Amino acid sequence: MSDLPHTLPRPPEELGRLEAAWAFPRGFRVITEINNNLIGPLFLATSLMFLLLAGLLGVLIRLQLAFPGLTLIDPATYNQVFTTHGTIMMFLFAVPVVEAVGIALLPAMLGAREMPTPRLGAYAYWIYLIGGSAFFMSLFFGAAPDGGWFMYPPLTGKAHSPGVNTDMYLLGIGFIEISAIAGAIELITGILRCRAPGMTLGRMPVFAWAMLVFAGMVIFAFPAVIVASTLLELERAFDWPFFLPERGGDPMLWQHLFWFFGHPEVYIIFLPAAGMVSMIVPTMARAPLVGHSLVVLALVGTAFLSFGLWVHHMYATGIPGLSLAFFASAGFAVSVPSGLQVFAWIATFASGQRARLATPTLFILGFLFIFTLGGLTGVMVSVTPFDWQAHDTYFIVAHLHYVLIGGMVFPILAALYYWAPCLGTPLSERLGKWVFWLCFLGTNVTFFPMHISGFLGMPRRIYTYPAGMGLEIWNLISTIGALMVLAGGVVLFTDLIRNFRPQNGGDNTWDAGTMEWLPNYNYGPRSLPAVNSRYPLWRNPKLAEEVEAGAHYLPGTITGRREGLVVSPAEGTPQYVAVLPGPSWAHLVAAVGTAGFFLVLTVEWLVPAAAFAALALAAFLYWLWTGTDFGPIGEGRGNIGGGIVLPTYVTGPMSLSWWAMCGLMLVMGSCYACLIGTYLFLWLVNGDGMWPPAGIGLPVLERGGIALALYLGAGAVMLLARALLRRRNALPFWAVPLALVLLIGGYLVDLSALTGAGIWPTQHAHTASSYALLTWQGGIVITCVIMALYTQARAWAGMLDATRRLTFDNTMLFWLYAAGQGAVGIVLLHGFPRLL
Repeated sequence: MSDLPHTLPRPPEELGRLEAAWAFPRGFRVITEINNNLIGPLFLATSLMFLLLAGLLGVLIRLQLAFPGLTLIDPATYNQVFTTHGTIMMFLFAVPVVEAVGIALLPAMLGAREMPTPRLGAYAYWIYLIGGSAFFMSLFFGAAPDGGWFMYPPLTGKAHSPGVNTDMYLLGIGFIEISAIAGAIELITGILRCRAPGMTLGRMPVFAWAMLVFAGMVIFAFPAVIVASTLLELERAFDWPFFLPERGGDPMLWQHLFWFFGHPEVYIIFLPAAGMVSMIVPTMARAPLVGHSLVVLALVGTAFLSFGLWVHHMYATGIPGLSLAFFASAGFAVSVPSGLQVFAWIATFASGQRARLATPTLFILGFLFIFTLGGLTGVMVSVTPFDWQAHDTYFIVAHLHYVLIGGMVFPILAALYYWAPCLGTPLSERLGKWVFWLCFLGTNVTFFPMHISGFLGMPRRIYTYPAGMGLEIWNLISTIGALMVLAGGVVLFTDLIRNFRPQNGGDNTWDAGTMEWLPNYNYGPRSLPAVNSRYPLWRNPKLAEEVEAGAHYLPGTITGRREGLVVSPAEGTPQYVAVLPGPSWAHLVAAVGTAGFFLVLTVEWLVPAAAFAALALAAFLYWLWTGTDFGPIGEGRGNIGGGIVLPTYVTGPMSLSWWAMCGLMLVMGSCYACLIGTYLFLWLVNGDGMWPPAGIGLPVLERGGIALALYLGAGAVMLLARALLRRRNALPFWAVPLALVLLIGGYLVDLSALTGAGIWPTQHAHTASSYALLTWQGGIVITCVIMALYTQARAWAGMLDATRRLTFDNTMLFWLYAAGQGAVGIVLLHGFPRLL
């Protein structure tokens, strides 16, 4: 592949058409824009706002605990404040800020025009802003959650928490999970398919690798907390006894599901931060990253090991000793890849020139110090006897904050000062150093004394404490440290307000070697560069001039619309030109509908909730109907430069939407796997081996067999319809209706196998978990119905044929998943009890 496919200079009219296609709407209509150069900074600004709000709540907590016996806030308000503090930090700051940096930087870093599904990214942002703001405001109405950000039953069951506070967490946080998953699907698709020509996986920046691992972890970890929240809400609203021991449930089920998300969550936010450090260190050391491939392997290894650590939070719950030994070993093992990255950064500093002690470098050094201390205490609490002593004391609070602040907040601040010139204008070095020292000293003054107060016996989550326990001085010091961190935050936001101005085409302030420092506009680089190095700007110092002159790939617009170059996942070989959507109200209306549905459902206003759901559904359908994968524009081909002619429309595995659909199915499958785990866990804890327990019948086997045949038949009809569509250039009029009848029939017969045996969800945990599996399958079937009707409508409108069959291919793919999931559920519910 040529490094310089064009002859200089390019015709000026190409640039004019390109700028016209990517122009932002004017005035208030700018909120309809979906470009990552707008959505990314907005995402980042909103996440920093939530960081400030959570920080203020943290300072309020410390003021309440500064002296024994204070009544600055009452106990009920205190519970809401510390729960909201933790929830905002974990759900409204930590994950969103990482996705924000990814959306803002990855397209430019990968040499791409845009994220592959920009409407999805914009939808993720608006649902996050609207829902997150409403969630925080609930604090002022006494409706904020008050059971801790971990929400353990039975404390959060209906008997002990009858108000809407717990529902605000269970339903009100649902949209945040949706936002995170939507962003993760977009990131995976973009990183693997939207890169510069020649950027193989081996040449991909470490931050892109970190975000790829991050997104994969979100897809497999977040479903656990989604399922846990759904089960607890079903118990609260409909008396399905998942966590009630008197009817076969177990509160430990919540802990297993929650911490299967909660401990990987630590690494979900740490690994992207580590990726940022791996980008900043080489620039500041003026040397390539030492052990690039090993660092990438460490990212993957850490992610893998992190899913074996969730029981770390459950050592004091009576887990068998052999299990404790396994999870303790996993805790020691995960320190190896984390340590490898630390040594790689130190070696890079040592191998380069004298490091520049600019503000980003200071935050990196602060990160290394604080995170290392947090890692050491993490190894300590991995030792079971020690954890039994330290569990639920302030020692754990100190460990948690050393890991999260050191491993995530400090790298984010380093990234903010490092990439500010890339996104707009540089921040003040003088103020930046004030921010660093106030935050670094304040963090240590706040949290190091908590190790001591924890050893002295101060428990977590307490409203106040009596005098005479030796805790006074340590709590006062921690409060002083919190005020120092707050002062650092004030200086930071003052710096941002005074100095930062978002704009396109920032200068390469640090003389970095990666492509986000190329001149960047609404449409990304002027042309998409050919890549043959991990540090293209260091290898070719004239690359920026060539890109600006339009001397590389796709220097204009083939179709007159927004476009992106799609490459093969591994080798970065150009495959086709994707026509991308432009500004629209659809994603914004869908976000309002989704957030409104979850928030209104919290207070059980069913009619408004149904109206919001209908609004969201209508917006989604319009969103899809006006997508750019359809119509005459998708039938052409174009020259992207260097004599390479590519299609502007593909279907099947080459399509971006096919990859996004696969991501969605992985999420659905992960949720279903958690429900299967719920069913099997409840069988294990019921002890006597009888499943179902005495007095509860088995599902009707014959009906299960009929349902299985109907499910498989529905899948077979869709496969036959695909073959006929390809051969006859038209979708058979009977295919989708027949498949729909078979799928719905299979589900109804499947459901009747339980009702026909007198099995109801409120009887026992066995019946509740059985109905949970069927309820999830019902949601998948309803989704298939909507997709089928939409596909049939496109066929009737003449917008679906053998060439333009992307809608049908995606519907068929999800249809096969629905049939397969239904079959697995039938085998489990009918076969497993009969094998015992």
